[in-house]
Amino acid sequence: MELRIEEQLSLLHLSGVKQALAKQQEQTMLYQDMSFEERLQLLLSHELVQREQRKISRLEKQAGFRLGAQVEQIDYRANRGFNASQIRELLQGNWLKHQQNLLLTGAAGCGKSYLACALGRYFIRQGMAVRYYRLKTLLEEMRLSQADGSYPRLLSQLSQVAILILDDWGMEMLDATERSNLLEVIDTRHGKLSTVVASQLPVDKWYGMIGEATFAEAILDRLIHRAIRQPLTGESMRKQQSKLTHADQNE
Repeated sequence: MELRIEEQLSLLHLSGVKQALAKQQEQTMLYQDMSFEERLQLLLSHELVQREQRKISRLEKQAGFRLGAQVEQIDYRANRGFNASQIRELLQGNWLKHQQNLLLTGAAGCGKSYLACALGRYFIRQGMAVRYYRLKTLLEEMRLSQADGSYPRLLSQLSQVAILILDDWGMEMLDATERSNLLEVIDTRHGKLSTVVASQLPVDKWYGMIGEATFAEAILDRLIHRAIRQPLTGESMRKQQSKLTHADQNE
């Protein structure tokens, strides 16, 4: 028994073509003057757009972003130690092509996590895979994966993702297992892929946070060498928002 066109498209997983074809069949007057090749081009274009949208949605879900940040929504009015020109330069992606890391430092609430997530989401739209972790969460996941045997698979994933974002770096001292696991992650990515670090601690305090000289030197040499350092300044964005909300309530 010969299958209908719609059934064949479903079997071939061409849902975009199927949707566009249904539209052409419903609105025949709009397409009656088009050639077969032109109508076919529309069907295939719709399929490609839909596949790209599904890919971006999948990558965003896998990334695990903590914030719904967008580079288009970055507020440059407050003095935060960076401007639109610097962000445009980061968006050009030359630092990724040269496997440079990006180190974002500054006080709590100054926008480090927002900027890291916004950059990550932007590069997902360029087709890159990104992973976001709070450092403590990643190290705990690595510890658990060693217990259940999934450590090699997790390390392989971390070593291949185009951009790895490590947020809340330096919130706690590392123990021996955490130091070892962190070194392994940083080492597998060194000179191959870029890592973004967001930390309240200035870079010169990271040595003490790692807690053991040999590991600290090995980790920081790989992480800081040739990295782009972007200190953020200014009052907490959360405090500013709270002030605005309070002012609105008093009006």
